[in-house]
Formats: sequence, C-alpha cells, structure tokens
Amino acid sequence: MTEKIKKVVLAYSGGLDTSVIINWLKENYGCEVVAFVADVGQGSEIKPLTKKALKSGASEVHVVDIREEFTKDFVFPMLRAAAVYEGTYLMGTSIARPIISKAWMEVVKKSGADAIAHGATGKGNDQVRFELACYAIDPHIKVIAPWRIWDLKGREDLIAYAKKHKIHITVSKKKPYSIDRNLFHVSYEGGVLEDPAVAAPEDMFQITVSPEAAPDKATNVTIGYEAGDPVSINGKRLSPAKLLDRLNKLAGKNGIGRVDMVESRYVGMKSRGVYETPGGTVLHFARRAVESLSMDRECIKLRDSMISRYSELVYNGYWFSPEREAIQALVDETVKGVTGTVKLKLYKGTMTIMSRKADNSLYHPDYATFEEDAVYNQRDAGGFIKVNALRLKLLGMTGKIKA
Repeated sequence: MTEKIKKVVLAYSGGLDTSVIINWLKENYGCEVVAFVADVGQGSEIKPLTKKALKSGASEVHVVDIREEFTKDFVFPMLRAAAVYEGTYLMGTSIARPIISKAWMEVVKKSGADAIAHGATGKGNDQVRFELACYAIDPHIKVIAPWRIWDLKGREDLIAYAKKHKIHITVSKKKPYSIDRNLFHVSYEGGVLEDPAVAAPEDMFQITVSPEAAPDKATNVTIGYEAGDPVSINGKRLSPAKLLDRLNKLAGKNGIGRVDMVESRYVGMKSRGVYETPGGTVLHFARRAVESLSMDRECIKLRDSMISRYSELVYNGYWFSPEREAIQALVDETVKGVTGTVKLKLYKGTMTIMSRKADNSLYHPDYATFEEDAVYNQRDAGGFIKVNALRLKLLGMTGKIKA
C-alpha cells in the first residue's frame, strides 16, 4: 500500500472479517489499529470483544454504549415517520448505521486517528451507509474498505489467512447465515437463506417464538404516547431503550415481529433478508391507533405520502442529509398532538386494538353518530357531493370516463 496511514479506527464486530482486518491493516499499512465497538443492544456479544480485539492485535479498544441515544434519536424519529422499506422492512440494520458512524467518528477524533476501516463487503448496503455518514461528519476522513481492495476472495481465504498469522478465531468452515443484532431487531442473511424458496430454519430465531409456540393466553399491554413517541408501558414510564427492550420481550414471546422478504439493495441487486422486530412492530401498529384519533386527515395523508421517500433515504444511508432532515421536520410537526394511550391484545402473532384514547381527540361522537344530532345538517351533503362531482360530470360529457 502506498498511502501513508498512522492510526486507523476499525469498526470491530469480533467476527472473522474484522479479526483478520486488524492484522491485515498492520501488515499492509504499518499502522496502529484502534478497535471501536458500538453497543446498540447486541447483548452478551459485547463482553468478550475487548479481550478478543486486543488478542487480535488492536492497540486499544473503545466500547461505547449508545443504546439510549440509538432508540431516542434514531429509532423513534424513524417510527414517527411511519417508515417501512418496500412495504415490509422496518429497517433495523439501516437505522443503526448512522448512530454507529456518529460514535465511531467521535472515537476517531478522541484518538487522533487519520483513517477508518470497516469489514462491509463491496456488494452490500452497509459500505454505503457507513461511508456516507462518516463523510458527512468529517469530509476529510480517509476510508479503508479491505473487501474492495485486498486479494482475499472469500471465507476460505480468510480462515487460511487467520491460521497463517495465528489469529485466534472461532468459526466453522460453512457459516449457515450472517447475523446482525441490535436493540431494534435481529437480521439474518446469506448462507442457507440465499435460496428464497427454502424456509428459514426455526432454530435460527433468537428473540421471537413462532405463533404456533406462543402462549394460548393473550397478553394485554397498554402503551402511552407523547408527541408521537412511546413513553410508558402499562402506566409505567420507561426510558426509550428500556421501553423497547420490554416490548421486545412481550411481543417476542407472543410470536410477533417476524418478516421474510426479498429486498432491493441500493447497489442494484436483490437479496433475501429474514428479520425479527417484535417491539418495533408493536410500536408501529400502536402509534397508528393514537394517530387515528389525534391527527388531522390531511396531515396523515401528507406524512404518509413521504413514507417511500423517507424510507429510501434511511435504507440507502442518507440519514445525515438535508432532505431527510427536512422531511423529519415536517413529520415532527404533524405528530405534535399524537398524545394518548392504546391498549393492545397480543396473541399468537397477531395484534388487536382493545381501546384507544387521545388527549386532544378529533373524534366526537356528536358528529359521528348515526342517530339524530344537532350539529350536522345532512341536507348539506347534497351540495358537497354536487360540487365534488362537477369535474366528473364534465369528463362524462366528453366521453372520457369509461364505466
């Protein structure tokens, strides 16, 4: 390598790729390697990483707990926007990348590094998401993406490299699938899942049970919202991360939150992904119930008209972009009045609304009743219909309406 690099901060996961990358960076750049680990809710995976990174050759390790910021400032704004990619994916992996990049660049600044490195492949979305976010934060940062430049062709080459350089790895020759976990979801890709005609193995799932294995008795849960964000479960206020963690457990044990889809990657190809998003699925459903009472019809339509665009921005890696921030500002304005509670029944993979209340409800029985009322003159509807029918009448007169 010709480029002079003194210190690199590697986004370290502890897997085969990043364990090899530590040694590869030192070998090819002669640089110091600092390992960065973002705790976004991987659970027990976090604890052994410091020791493992040091053993693999890192000079120091920074483990940063960003679970609360991740939930409050990234997951919740995305949920307020009702974002769903291609109608199905709640984007648990996508939304973690900008907060990871933010914490990553803080470590770069703190350690005085002049470059970053990651183990994302040249085929996937993550290389785009990470690098777009990092360039937005520091336009001058140098990026090293080994998978795009080294001569290691695949998993077998990495295992051989690790053995040659005595890098400690715990890995089988055939990996059944790739896993990414955070507080919002668990994703599975590759390996046995690459054939979309083959069902995902039941023993793969980590935080949800199948609907068939869920309890025969339903779980009732009441979620409180303030200005579009969930703040309490069954009357108890919880921090964003603790609330999401609690809902993950409640929904997961009731078989809620599994998705199996073939999605369109930003780089151009399609890929199959299997996801568990139990708490997020409930929150997405529950917020709609409170919105139905407290959000103006045209505001709902306006917000929903931007779901596809907003979701693409998050999925493709443009969280730190003026267009995402502009849409977010509009979204946040529309949901200011979304304050209230919704009671749900969770049962064998299903969610049912039991009751809903809103502090500033736009629903008034006096107007909606089918009985006689004193606030709505039904004769007025005739003129309303005729005015709205005018353009259809004109089109009908020209023969342009085909019935």
